[in-house]
Amino acid sequence: MPSTLQRVTLSTGVDLDVQVAGSRDAPPVILLHGFPESHRTWRDIVPDLARDHFVLAPDQRGYARSSKPEGVENYAPDKIVADLLALADSFDLDRFTLVGHDWGGAIAWMAALKHPERIARLVIVNAPHPLVFQRSLFDDPEQRAASQYIRRFRDTSLDSGLIGAGLERFFASTFAQVLTSAVAGKHRAAYLDEWSQPGAMTAMLNWYRASAIEVPAPDEHPPRPAWLDGPFPPVTQPTLVIWGMSDKALLPVQFEGLGALVPDLTIERVEGAGHFVPWEDAPAVLAAMRRWRI
Repeated sequence: MPSTLQRVTLSTGVDLDVQVAGSRDAPPVILLHGFPESHRTWRDIVPDLARDHFVLAPDQRGYARSSKPEGVENYAPDKIVADLLALADSFDLDRFTLVGHDWGGAIAWMAALKHPERIARLVIVNAPHPLVFQRSLFDDPEQRAASQYIRRFRDTSLDSGLIGAGLERFFASTFAQVLTSAVAGKHRAAYLDEWSQPGAMTAMLNWYRASAIEVPAPDEHPPRPAWLDGPFPPVTQPTLVIWGMSDKALLPVQFEGLGALVPDLTIERVEGAGHFVPWEDAPAVLAAMRRWRI
């Protein structure tokens, strides 16, 4: 099915570029990318889904050429969730299937928990459940060590050097060592163009800075948040979790206790793929979705 990139003005005050594909009469699905990508995350997924779905894949706030409001507070998760619902409203979508990868998956978890009346079904791709992730950062030394890049990303002194050659070095070293050795691959030029947009790197990193997730240093022993051991609401939607098992940033500990938090859970493990499984092994992601009857 043909697709277009449309500029959509949302009631939340931001403009997003949104890939739109498929028939408006088909079941709706919204795809949310993570850091440091864009709607391009789904480049090998959208054409197949659009055969029998109405597909929206936005460049989320702060990314590519979408709006980049100033201030860390404008990247708090509740504001991103509000963008998602406003996007759905713009296309008159009452309930829809929601797919999220990485930070897009974090937003998808939150949207499903807080707005179950809007999210019919949930697909999570290499994105940890908020409770499981926060527990692991306190209880699992390996996950805590693997997540130290978040502390680095929260350092605002990074931003001034993320232009030109400095931008390339950042993605060729710091980020790549954590997640993948080929973040952009043959699409490198397109990604560098998106990352080089005025204010983009600060806006993208502000997602990390606005998050309430605590990432202790490896040798730190902070007080344990009481909510980690208290009751937590279940995810009520049928949920498919797809996971590239070679992910260096998000370790298999993220599956521990997940079934108790997500009663209607299906897990599909993709061996040989890492964090960016939507483009490392798109056929496996699509096959998992289709087995799940998306």
